[in-house]
Amino acid sequence: MNKKTEQIFVMIPGGWHGGWAFDSIKERLEKLGHKLLALTLPGLESDTSNQKKQINLDTHIQYVVDLLTAQDLHNVILCGHSYGGLVITGVADKIPEKIHSLVYIDAYIPENGDSCWKLTSDIYRDLFVLGVGHDGFTVAVPTGTETRRMPHPMATFLQSIRLNGNYKQICNRTLIYASGWEATPFKNQYEARKNSPDWHIEIINCGHNIMKEAPERLTTILHELAEA
Repeated sequence: MNKKTEQIFVMIPGGWHGGWAFDSIKERLEKLGHKLLALTLPGLESDTSNQKKQINLDTHIQYVVDLLTAQDLHNVILCGHSYGGLVITGVADKIPEKIHSLVYIDAYIPENGDSCWKLTSDIYRDLFVLGVGHDGFTVAVPTGTETRRMPHPMATFLQSIRLNGNYKQICNRTLIYASGWEATPFKNQYEARKNSPDWHIEIINCGHNIMKEAPERLTTILHELAEA
């Protein structure tokens, strides 16, 4: 089996979203001959607050680790959007031998001890606080037209990630930066990495939801990464 047939994209969505967030690129990548597995993380399948009380960042990381292990997946191109950047970093730290590449799609890039709360902006910290008021455990869905979004477990945004440094074994690291939205909390991490030889940087002039706003460009970038 050659490298191309061995590789698989595993996609981790951002806050409030499920695997459906990648529908716009799934068919495009499959037509190009790629395999893609888009995950919905625990607590985001349905609006079940009792379940969400027990879910934190560790839960999400371990869920992906267990899935990749159970399905015996290797040479994984692990992609995370937004909050999903914390999850893919944690997964790579636990099972670096299974990961070929890490792709941060306008996503948080943590180091040991970081959390989504720490890395994000005041705008989003305020959103988290205001949104958690309805039950104390989940962050309500922000305003918008997408009806499939679900309340997000608050603990996943607050918990600090615990990393041993194994994720640094993954040499293929890409940041896809969406430059077209004023409220982005990702500008500082883009600025810190844009000239680094350890990172491949792509810029798309669109808003945060790259999958929806620029699906063709995102598909091209991911296809080229897989073919490299």
